Amino acid sequence: MKILFLGDVVGAPGRNAVTQNLKAIKEELGADFIVINGENSAGGRGITPKICIELLRAGAAVVTSGDHVWDQREILDYFPTEPRLLRPINFVDAPGAGSVVLETQKGKVAVLNAMGRTFMNPPLENPLTLLEAEIEKLKAEGVKMIMVDFHAEATSDKIALGRALDGQVSFVVGTHTHVQTADEVIFPGGTAYLTDAGMCGPEFSVLGREVDSVVWRFRTGLPTRFPVAKGAVRLCGVLVEIDEESGKATAIERFSRLIEAESASE
Repeated sequence: MKILFLGDVVGAPGRNAVTQNLKAIKEELGADFIVINGENSAGGRGITPKICIELLRAGAAVVTSGDHVWDQREILDYFPTEPRLLRPINFVDAPGAGSVVLETQKGKVAVLNAMGRTFMNPPLENPLTLLEAEIEKLKAEGVKMIMVDFHAEATSDKIALGRALDGQVSFVVGTHTHVQTADEVIFPGGTAYLTDAGMCGPEFSVLGREVDSVVWRFRTGLPTRFPVAKGAVRLCGVLVEIDEESGKATAIERFSRLIEAESASE
């Protein structure tokens, strides 16, 4: 089983590059299952029902999220209608779910979404204890291939959680910082790990936003808007190969592709 994960999609440029190129990328890489983090896909903040549907129709099996998932209010009523859209599992009283199991030709695949607590604003339950409880339940149901999108600011949070889940899940990938890390590894217990998948957003930008606006903010300290940047888009993520019988990862490879695509207005 080959699972392709794509990092945070930023605005119209990111989602257009994804939807227009995902089919060809899937065929090229031989990916069996695709997961996309869509929490910044609506104007750089949040996701809408329409955009979620676009990503699913383009080839995503599951869309994950993070701290900006509630920024577009219409998504609240959509969550209960679409189990393939996940919110972090440690938003315990929020609409929707933090995990989903899907049947594939190569067996059941579970996708879990959680959020770190260091330097993050929302009040959240402990992600590790909630994930461990959910993983134990999934394993009791016979699910062997399990992946986790851990949306967190601190690298220590991500590495510690990945190590804690080694041998319990197939792979753990970090999101949120929009910068792809170069530490892909398979831990001793058979869990593939990458601290951050990076983003699917404009190449010439600051984390997907217009450079001049962000630099002006740093220079002056004054508030300003951060429009989504334009131009060529860098698609970043990770491809993990999993043994269907054991659920252990056998290979991990970072994915990065520059797409010369026109950006669209929000």
